[in-house]
Amino acid sequence: MFPCGLSCLSALGAAVTALLCAGLLLSLAQHLWTLRWTLSRDRASALPLPKGSMGWPFFGETLHWLVQGSRFHSSRRERYGTVFKTHLLGRPVIRVSGAENVRTILLGEHRIVRSQWPQSAHILLGSHTLLGAVGEPHRQRRKVLARVFSRAALERYVPRLQGALRREVRSWCAARQPVAVYEAAKALTFRMAARILLGLQLDEAQCAELSRTFEQFVENLFSLPLDVPFSGLRKGIRARDQLHRHLEDAIAEKLHEDMTGEPGDALAMIIHSTRELGQELSVQELKESAVELLFAAFFTTASASTSLVLLLLQHPAAIAKIRQELAEQGLGRACSCRPGAAGDGAGPWPDCGCEPDLSLAALGGLRYVDCVVKEVLRLLPPVSGGYRTALCTFELDGYQIPKGWSVMYSIRDTHEMAAVYRSPPEGFDPERFGASGEDARGASGRFHYIPFGGGARRCLGQELAQAVLQLLAVELVRTARWELATPAFPAMQTVPIVHPVDGLRLFFYPLVPSAARDGPRL
Repeated sequence: MFPCGLSCLSALGAAVTALLCAGLLLSLAQHLWTLRWTLSRDRASALPLPKGSMGWPFFGETLHWLVQGSRFHSSRRERYGTVFKTHLLGRPVIRVSGAENVRTILLGEHRIVRSQWPQSAHILLGSHTLLGAVGEPHRQRRKVLARVFSRAALERYVPRLQGALRREVRSWCAARQPVAVYEAAKALTFRMAARILLGLQLDEAQCAELSRTFEQFVENLFSLPLDVPFSGLRKGIRARDQLHRHLEDAIAEKLHEDMTGEPGDALAMIIHSTRELGQELSVQELKESAVELLFAAFFTTASASTSLVLLLLQHPAAIAKIRQELAEQGLGRACSCRPGAAGDGAGPWPDCGCEPDLSLAALGGLRYVDCVVKEVLRLLPPVSGGYRTALCTFELDGYQIPKGWSVMYSIRDTHEMAAVYRSPPEGFDPERFGASGEDARGASGRFHYIPFGGGARRCLGQELAQAVLQLLAVELVRTARWELATPAFPAMQTVPIVHPVDGLRLFFYPLVPSAARDGPRL
């Protein structure tokens, strides 16, 4: 028994020694990792690095970020302030929030910072896109694409967008089962972008197949840059090539179209605008531009549309105010076609026969609807922020931002901490964007509200996105009532795109005239 006891004690001692050694090695590695980033500060600047933690060697704080989601950033903001350092996805990152700090970043494009995208995104999107362009090429491409989203172009889009949204809402009402709103919104957004924005001639089967291919492309856009079998990048390349093959025929047709008249879609406008500048885009450049337009519209618009449906359901008083405004503007009457009527047999897309009754001018008169859309985008912005790379060492809020470090500006945190509104920022209050709310913000406070970014890379499609959300709000409120198909409201996932974890499963019912008069029954 005694030798056995000595053996056990010896084994226990060895285990304790091994644990102590492992702990010391881990502590040493942690210390060296912290020291490595402390010494990486720009010694030509007397300013300190921002507060924060660089996490564990090599991994940084990536695992914490993936597990905690939005709570990761808010907890560190509370601990370290509105400018703090961390280490994510293999890179040192300075996280920035607050209107003044974000203003410095967004207005510093091409001067102190430049846009940053993962290598996989550059590979899949291509080298001829607005997202990857810097300096003069960025300015030239932005000038060409600005025509796609001009007021004249939006005037042509709105009637067709209204028709698409009207048919979609009617199809939701005709469904005999719960509608997964986020999935339906993604399919709808793709149809609108492909058919209306790009002018592609697609039947329902082609549209569904191309939508699945495009979603696979987007899902692998942010992957490891390893082009090996079964990798995310390889899947993304395969999906991209399928999209490009489909676009080739459409582009070839448009290149040979008579451009003497006004272009009717985005692809035609891009071709026409570049020719006016004395240039000619290659088929490859046009394919990349078309895919970029689809990417810019896809997840963000679907996310915002889903958030609109959710927040209206949670705040029936807003529905009542929208109905009142529509009635005052003579727009309270919904499409007279009943869901499932003749003409719907082929799906939600065929024309119902009713003329669109909304225009940009009519939408401009719906002030409360506009406030609701702005509040949805403030409370649940589709993306949490944007990435930049420091071109030089510069000062921000008393700290140095070293050259070469990544800078992430936070849209969501900036919205949450804005103290310029008359009501608490955490609540849903469309009235904050009424006349008094706008006056309170003032011109200098515009960076308190940044759902579309700002500066040289402000989203060109802002007006189009807002018009889509306004049209959806109108068609929803005067056509349907809706309720949860689940016991409780779903939690929201915030990375990489805001959406309900269960897709938001709802029942939709067509409004009968009495319901329309009596108000929402939610």
